[in-house]
Amino acid sequence: MLMAGSVHDSQIYHKLFDAGEASKLFTDSAEVRAMLIVEGALAKAQGELGIIPELSAKAIHRATLEIPLDPGALGQAAAVNGVPVPGLVSAFRDAMQAPEHAQYFHWGATSQDIIDTGLMLRLRQLLGLVEGAVRETLSALAGLAEAHAELPMAGRTYGQYATPVSFGSVAAQWGQPLLSCLKELDDLKRTSLLISLSGAAGTGSIWGAQTPALRAAVAAGLGLSDPGRSWHADRGPLLKVADWLTRLATALGKIGEDVTLMVQSGVGEVRLGTAGGSSTMPQKQNPVQPSVLVAAARQSIAAQSALQGAGLARQQRDGAAWFTEWMVLPQLCLAAACAAETARRMVPGLEPQPDAMQAAFDQSQGLMQAETLSFHLSAHMPRPEAQAAVKRLCRTVIERGGHLRDAAATAYPDIDLAPVFGASGQLGDGPEQARAFAAAARAV
Repeated sequence: MLMAGSVHDSQIYHKLFDAGEASKLFTDSAEVRAMLIVEGALAKAQGELGIIPELSAKAIHRATLEIPLDPGALGQAAAVNGVPVPGLVSAFRDAMQAPEHAQYFHWGATSQDIIDTGLMLRLRQLLGLVEGAVRETLSALAGLAEAHAELPMAGRTYGQYATPVSFGSVAAQWGQPLLSCLKELDDLKRTSLLISLSGAAGTGSIWGAQTPALRAAVAAGLGLSDPGRSWHADRGPLLKVADWLTRLATALGKIGEDVTLMVQSGVGEVRLGTAGGSSTMPQKQNPVQPSVLVAAARQSIAAQSALQGAGLARQQRDGAAWFTEWMVLPQLCLAAACAAETARRMVPGLEPQPDAMQAAFDQSQGLMQAETLSFHLSAHMPRPEAQAAVKRLCRTVIERGGHLRDAAATAYPDIDLAPVFGASGQLGDGPEQARAFAAAARAV
């Protein structure tokens, strides 16, 4: 048995990389249905503007809602023409069985008008599904941030102990990029979910002076924005949507990376609600969901790179650039949807482990308070001297063992070190950041 061409199409892997309802948007049937919706809206608008006979327009519009077309029957024509629309037009006219009306089907449009506009209809649905999942994830992160705003844990930079943070502030840092993406979404939909309707070379030559009115009418009928121009060779609208999805997947992948480190053996600062098992090691609790988030982010990033290259569309239309979009955009969309769906399920099950977090402070030998100690000593000596002194104390603790608190007390018996040591007193504005994020997340 061969592996499927995409994990999202695989009977084995599709539940692991679950994109939810978004998977249904990137099928041949969904593409054909979207193109027929566009053709129906086009005919309706043309009838109202007198471009084609109104009776024919009504017949075509009704037929696009009623006549099913077999996607498989379009394959040979697509192989010859490079696009499925000529085959769709021919099949629809035959199925309509009303040549006096069917002759006006697809009047003056080009394949890219129909394909790109149909894609925008599906991207609108995709963004709606992803938005719903992100909102649920933000709600869960807000709950974690608020409930654990003052739960101290080790901050780490370059994988090393840094200074104390709170688990609530970590949850807030996870959520802030998601919150930013969500705030951008309305503007993204308005500026990028565009109708494409400008004819063969982007000038609407068949419709002449009626082109702007026709484009506006079809846009209104489909609930998409009217760009007021051709964007056949300007892939900016698609690139903006892809960029948003990639940034979202990247933000979710960062959560996956962090959680994978938090649940590893010897750390155990977070417990997953759902973990995977091993075929041979019964003790394993594998971080499957965090790993899916990371993998989905990597796929999105890779696909985005290819898509950016496809933005170099030559002249008025570029077949190779367009074909590249068909190959990579669905995978990017499904990877981002998979990340959103996985995070929606994973985040509510995260459980911080206070004892393990405290153990990190105990194991650090007080070294997480080194920065605080150097500033505390600066009140009693010049800052450079205080920094040098703390570095010496840290080397002593690392080489000989013991605790920084005891080493400092021995070196400076006359200085009160009580304000320095103790995790909860060194959280800075972490708790306030956590609570502010929670409030913002619930307000969006």
